[in-house]
Amino acid sequence: MQVNFYATLRPIVGGRTVEFHVGEHVTVKQLVDVIVERFPRLRKELLNEDGNLYPHVHVFINGRDAPYLPNGVETVIKPGDTVDIFPAVAGG
Repeated sequence: MQVNFYATLRPIVGGRTVEFHVGEHVTVKQLVDVIVERFPRLRKELLNEDGNLYPHVHVFINGRDAPYLPNGVETVIKPGDTVDIFPAVAGG
């Protein structure tokens, strides 16, 4: 499964798009767990002390933010879905 990373996350993962080998029926939460296992530095960028996504981190599946998907982070990602991860970005 290909995951696109943005802004400050790109230097941590070494590029824009990274391939992750996950089984079928993987949920958003499970994918995030696989991502932080492979890139431990992302843990403090993506997850709070309870292991949940920070509210300011956005994981989009086909353009929809994970918390607003039918099953939130327990939504199953289908083959061919587009996954994008954005950190908090500030500016003016």
